[in-house]
Amino acid sequence: MSDTVIRVENISKKYILNHQYEGRKYKALRDVIANGAKSISKKLLNNYEKGKFKQNHEEFWALKDIYFEIKQGDRVGIIGRNGAGKSTLLKILSRITEPTSGRISIKGRVASLLEVGTGFHPELTGRENIYLNGAILGMSKVEIKRKFDEIVDFAEVEKFLDTPVKRFSSGMYVRLAFAVAAHLEPEILIVDEVLAVGDIQFQKKCLGKMDDVGKEGRTVLFVSHQMSTIEKLCSQTIMLNLGSIQYIGDTKSAINLYLRDLETQAKDVKISELNRSGTGDIRITNFSLEDSLGNLLMSAASGEDLVLVFHYRMLRDKLIKNVSVGFSLHNLSGERISLLYSDYVGTTFSDIPEIGKFKCKIKDLPYANGRYFVAVRILANGIEADWPRDFIGCIDVDAGDFYRTGISGHSGTGTLLIRGDWQVEAT
Repeated sequence: MSDTVIRVENISKKYILNHQYEGRKYKALRDVIANGAKSISKKLLNNYEKGKFKQNHEEFWALKDIYFEIKQGDRVGIIGRNGAGKSTLLKILSRITEPTSGRISIKGRVASLLEVGTGFHPELTGRENIYLNGAILGMSKVEIKRKFDEIVDFAEVEKFLDTPVKRFSSGMYVRLAFAVAAHLEPEILIVDEVLAVGDIQFQKKCLGKMDDVGKEGRTVLFVSHQMSTIEKLCSQTIMLNLGSIQYIGDTKSAINLYLRDLETQAKDVKISELNRSGTGDIRITNFSLEDSLGNLLMSAASGEDLVLVFHYRMLRDKLIKNVSVGFSLHNLSGERISLLYSDYVGTTFSDIPEIGKFKCKIKDLPYANGRYFVAVRILANGIEADWPRDFIGCIDVDAGDFYRTGISGHSGTGTLLIRGDWQVEAT
């Protein structure tokens, strides 16, 4: 008998995006209401007959010809950039949405945790939701009761067990949802990156449980942007890119390919083509992130050391002294939240290599999880040498233990005072 539990055969998923408009004229809601339903209907009909309404159909393929097989007991990571198709694939595997074409064969019960509160009824208590989820998985009341105490103990929500889950914090929601999904003995466990919510100790406990689930012969599919977690948990990994499988196989090879792909795509931003001002004596050519050991990073974590790397090239053969490098960080609205020049901390550079990189190490990164945009400017002898007039990259920050309390998931941004240790080195 085959030990294949998931077979995906040429799955594709297409969405139709409709854009409807009436010429170039737009009406305010108050005008529509004032005209009355009858006159609106008549006008819409007349306009339709006169051809004033135009319908623009746009096809978007979230997945294209996906094929793979997963064996019983496999722990499979799914990685890819935002928009790669990861969530769509998990929704299809979880039977939440149907594929446009292709076929899926799944052997065994599937428990999915794709977002906070998946499968929970907000008006029911934690206790009631445990039994509800068990029933959805096809378990008898006796089976659920046998696992009940273990679930409650794992989730650490005993005190709130008879409280409607709509009053739970996001962390409590995730703890109970994961505990239910992992303990009610599904043959296949599908987990999206909801574990980023909650405290770090619980995240570690969840990863340990998923490891145990795999060792028990059950199958785990796990989506994450944290490559260290994927590497620890998953024996093989699927890398998606623009809706297609770019690689499937050994996890370490998948991660290396993913990081190289990220670096390549970052270069495709074409920093050299950005509008810029300055003398041009020095020019920024690339931007990247490293940890304190010099390893390339895809994202940062609150409370961890982060090194911002600004690659540069001198365009003129001349001695340049008193170079100061500055960068600013901006929130999603484009508002500047931090600014740091090397000379703020008493560091300037002279006699620098012709090609190299400026590095700024930020200790205990004091940012909440989220995305931050990076801008850069270089001064030489107080005169602007290079200033790209756009963001040169971004920093994706994961929730981390910044306060060393075991708690993560803080939110909010604001003005920050940061310290940095600078250096320059040849490449």
